[in-house]
Amino acid sequence: MSDLPHTPAEEQARKFRTRQLLTYLIIFAIVMFFAGLTSAYVVSMSGGYWVDIRIPSAFYYSTAFILISSVSAQLALSNAKRDAITRIPLLLGVTLALGIGFTVFQFKGWGELVARGNYVVGRVLQNSGAYGQDYSISLNGQPLVLDGEKFYLADDVARTRPLNADLEEQKNTASSYFYALTVAHLAHLAAGLIGLVVMLILALMGRYSAGSHAGLWSGVLYWHFLGGLWVYLLLFFRFVH
Repeated sequence: MSDLPHTPAEEQARKFRTRQLLTYLIIFAIVMFFAGLTSAYVVSMSGGYWVDIRIPSAFYYSTAFILISSVSAQLALSNAKRDAITRIPLLLGVTLALGIGFTVFQFKGWGELVARGNYVVGRVLQNSGAYGQDYSISLNGQPLVLDGEKFYLADDVARTRPLNADLEEQKNTASSYFYALTVAHLAHLAAGLIGLVVMLILALMGRYSAGSHAGLWSGVLYWHFLGGLWVYLLLFFRFVH
């Protein structure tokens, strides 16, 4: 084993590998966390009453914000690799602004949920809006039929067994999970926003270059991951929920 000191290039490469490993470990831990949450969500859907909630329109707008921000973040990294350091602060500033826009529309989405009677801890019959469009209720996977103000099983053609008394006691588990998943994502995105602020300050100080951009690479990869994670959650809500 050589006792010779590392060259600056070797030292940079070693730091970059260390940063890569740490970033991958963080992403893996977050993936496992959300895999557990979504698995619990699916298990909860398999029995009892379940509310199918229409996805708030604001969440689609927030998706556009985070996808565009991923592009500007990647452009910042590409410019660092080319030593075009003067463009990096602007691109990171755009990414930060779009990230804030995503956050604003997440809150708007939660506002839509509350307006339709979906709370963090609520009950099934607190839902409002057009049944079958804004929400629907199922029992063991079978959609209920709303006749007047009463809910019935689909096979109760004679409408002899209304389920409202039972529904009055049922918690809206779907709504609780909806908030848990979206709030957990925003909490991780908050860390990404803080990282963007730090990267923007460092970029303004001229700390990134073709030979030294490990921190920028790590931050951009994490931001891409957050965007991909949100798209996964949106598709999960759209096709599984």
